[in-house]
Amino acid sequence: MRLLVVEDEDAIAEPLVEGLEREGFDVARVATGAEALAAEHADLILLDLRLPDMDGYAVCRELRSRSKVPIIMVTAKGEEVDRVIGLELGADDYVVKPFGLRELVARIRAVSRRSSGEPTRSAILRAGPIEIDSRAHRVTVNGRELSLTGKEFDLLGLLVAEAGSVVDRRTIMREVWDTTWLGSTKTIDVHVAALRKKLGDAGLIETVRGVGLRLRP
Repeated sequence: MRLLVVEDEDAIAEPLVEGLEREGFDVARVATGAEALAAEHADLILLDLRLPDMDGYAVCRELRSRSKVPIIMVTAKGEEVDRVIGLELGADDYVVKPFGLRELVARIRAVSRRSSGEPTRSAILRAGPIEIDSRAHRVTVNGRELSLTGKEFDLLGLLVAEAGSVVDRRTIMREVWDTTWLGSTKTIDVHVAALRKKLGDAGLIETVRGVGLRLRP
């Protein structure tokens, strides 16, 4: 996947580009809005809002008028109004600095799946003995149907969609509980304990200490 990073600060852009390249992405970087608008095709754009020549919102608006390329806004602004404006202009997601590389990569992959029409939690997902049909809100394990609460269903769906990969707690809180709460995430542990019991195999969901959860592939 080819990414375009639009960031004018070298101290931020250089390690970000290096980290994304280590994750296997093909990354190009520009430092101004004009360069972003003139850049070659990218599969996804990481767009900083504070650019030296023009407002990042204007860049987003222009990009969206000419293309459906996925856009993730990257900015130091964290107020809700900024996020709302960005999303209304056509951005697909919004990341507030400082952020972790794991979180950013997870968001890039999630946005890419949604935009490309690849199977997501809205389709039938399978991982090992687990099958999830979100349209029917039905989960089976080795053919045995489970009775899950809404949050248990959403949490398992997220882990199955990312089977084999670690999903960090911040991503889980955002995707399942629709919050960026960074305090106690004990509620995740409670739901995981319930899921492990219902799945009948506690080892299916692995805890990666200090990071998050992984569904065993």
